[in-house]
Amino acid sequence: MSELRKRQGPGKSADTDPQNVPPHRSASVLPGFGCSRLVILIFLAVFAAWFLSSEETSSLSHSYAVCSSSGARVYTMDHVVPNVQCLVVDGSLIVDTGSLEDVMARWVAKGRLRSSLQIRYLDESSIVVPGFSDSHAHILEYGAAKELPLESGKTIEDTVALVRRYILDNDDILNDSSKIIEGSGWDHTSWPVEEWPTSDALEMDPIVRGRPIVLISKDGHALWISKKALALSSPWPSEVEGGVIMKDSSGTPSGVLLDSAQDLVKRPTLTEQDLLRRFNTTVNDALSYGLTSVHDAGFKPFSLEFFKRQAAAGNLPIRIYGMRYFEESGPYWGNLSKPIINAGNGRLNARSVKIFADGALRSGGAALNEPYSDNPHTKGFMRLDPKVLTDVILQYLRDGWQVNVHAIGDYANSVVLDAFETASEDVNVTALRPRLEHAEILTMTDLERVGKLGVISSVQPTHAISDMWFAEERLGAERVKGLYAFRSLLDHGSRLALGSDFPVEDMNPLAGFYAAITRLSPEGQSPSGPSGWFPEQRLTRMEALRGMTIDAAYASFTEGSLGSLVPGKQADYVVLSQDIMTVPVDQILRTKVQATVIDGRPAFGQV
Repeated sequence: MSELRKRQGPGKSADTDPQNVPPHRSASVLPGFGCSRLVILIFLAVFAAWFLSSEETSSLSHSYAVCSSSGARVYTMDHVVPNVQCLVVDGSLIVDTGSLEDVMARWVAKGRLRSSLQIRYLDESSIVVPGFSDSHAHILEYGAAKELPLESGKTIEDTVALVRRYILDNDDILNDSSKIIEGSGWDHTSWPVEEWPTSDALEMDPIVRGRPIVLISKDGHALWISKKALALSSPWPSEVEGGVIMKDSSGTPSGVLLDSAQDLVKRPTLTEQDLLRRFNTTVNDALSYGLTSVHDAGFKPFSLEFFKRQAAAGNLPIRIYGMRYFEESGPYWGNLSKPIINAGNGRLNARSVKIFADGALRSGGAALNEPYSDNPHTKGFMRLDPKVLTDVILQYLRDGWQVNVHAIGDYANSVVLDAFETASEDVNVTALRPRLEHAEILTMTDLERVGKLGVISSVQPTHAISDMWFAEERLGAERVKGLYAFRSLLDHGSRLALGSDFPVEDMNPLAGFYAAITRLSPEGQSPSGPSGWFPEQRLTRMEALRGMTIDAAYASFTEGSLGSLVPGKQADYVVLSQDIMTVPVDQILRTKVQATVIDGRPAFGQV
């Protein structure tokens, strides 16, 4: 927002507009004043104007209005009045919307002075939208991934070199070979030869050799570990239910573990300082991208307790909706524990459970009805036996929990929908708002069932443009048509909640918005050309924005207070530098977040 518009606004007459005041007469016609005195007076006037502007910028009133000076550029996400000129905030709440004339008239009609409502004007190109929500992410894991990111490694050797550089850059690690080193983001599908790495590769570098190293894959479903880490976690079982221990030709673990086999690896115990560092890294980035709410897809006991402590201390700068992690080998807790609702002044909620049905497509663990096209020896695998999975889903639903199930493959999605359908015989499943987390591959029959059962599809558009380069080879030309079928899900009545799965993908919600409406890479490419990958599955801009705002709020039971800019709701909103709803698609990713506001107060930038 420009400083000038904050002070003036539209409708100022020429005689009160500082820019329209007639110029001073020359010094020669000002009796008693020399040129130097005139310069001093002008300097003082300019300084006073700057000071008042700065003072106003730094002081946001308890009651204020954010207004556009060029049309209705506040997107409310309200069907009745989708666009307005002004948004009026009183404390932490939205109290009015409409034209400047109307909101001011209603303000005065309540017996208040016009001057008591501070007006802030948007830059001419800027817009306001509800605060963005990420419906599927991993908060502490993102912070951890930023400490040793590996995505830039385009070969095994490149990735090992990144680990080497990290060791050399950290003296405490360089001088202590017993410290466990953790990194994240390696992606064997992006390497010139798609092959699984081995622990031997980590022994080739003299700096890296002999250290306990645990590296998480891009999709989070595989670990690549060193020989020292293998030794620290031995002995290894011959098989793992719901996971795979990859082995060499002699039957020795090769250094890669898939899905539930990852739980066998010994990891360092995290301190409160570790957790706070990771949390703050994530929150700072999230606020800079316009995120006001994040759905964390897997609160483990230690992370749940951490977030409860932060809520109690009033240290949650962002809203968090947590999915409590279901441990396959642990006891059932749905009848022993109560949901967390509106802790930390409404910033923390945890009323759902996250259950894994299968693995991931990238690592070949998604459970399919038919074998993989590029590996006909496997159909992937389920994390839980289908009967056990069904029983667990029924238990949580009967105990009143929202059930959010990670389901990638068409077989896994079918099993989960069977369970929801069975539960609907004695539970109001729709009221509990169950979610398919990812909902990547569904048969036509299951696409229809999702909507009928009231199941929410929690999807990640950036996954589609990441996977489109290898998906057809993995699934075949026919089956791939059902992958990331966002339009089909929506048309069959499923509500879409959009997320990123960060740190797996880019945290920026505008990256997901762009991917959803274009199905193109950021460079404007796809295997199908410039029209996008299966362009018939694209969303409209309004559908994508709904998935990041009001529908994401519905998916977390908060649509009554969040997700749209209407009177009575919390004043969570974002100011964007340009109108993402109208600019050419190739300009969307150039949009900047000018302000992120939560409870009426800027958490990032300025209003």
